[in-house]
Amino acid sequence: MVATVPGGFGGVGRWIKKLTSDEGELEADTLSSEAAASGAKAACDCSAGEKVEILGKIRTVALQPCDSLAALIAEIYDGTDAVDLIWLGRRTIAGIEAGRTVRATGRIAMRDGHKAMYNPSYQLMPSTV
Repeated sequence: MVATVPGGFGGVGRWIKKLTSDEGELEADTLSSEAAASGAKAACDCSAGEKVEILGKIRTVALQPCDSLAALIAEIYDGTDAVDLIWLGRRTIAGIEAGRTVRATGRIAMRDGHKAMYNPSYQLMPSTV
C-alpha cells in the first residue's frame, strides 16, 4: 500500500522549501504569489514603454531634491524585481511608507538602469498586521 500525503507531493515540496529557505526568499515567494493572484504583472516581466499594473511592498522611501523640483521616490518590490515609483513635485504622500503594500499603475521607464514609473496612480492596500 502506498501512503499518501495531503496536498500530494507538491504540498510536501512546498513544506520542505519553507523549512530550507531563508526569510527573504519566503517573502519574495509570498509577494510574487499575491501579485500574480491579484492579476498584476510581475515586475521582472515589465519592459520600458509598457503600461502596467504592479502590486508589491514598499522597501524604501526617499526625497530627492532636484534643483527647485522635489521628487518623492518609493521603491516597490513584488518578489521578482523592484520598480521605483517617482512622484515629481511631491515631498510626501500620506500612506506611502516602507512596509506598505501598494498597487501602482503607470508606464515603465528606465532611470539610471532601473525600472521606474513617473507619477503613477496608486492604491494603498489594507495592512496585514
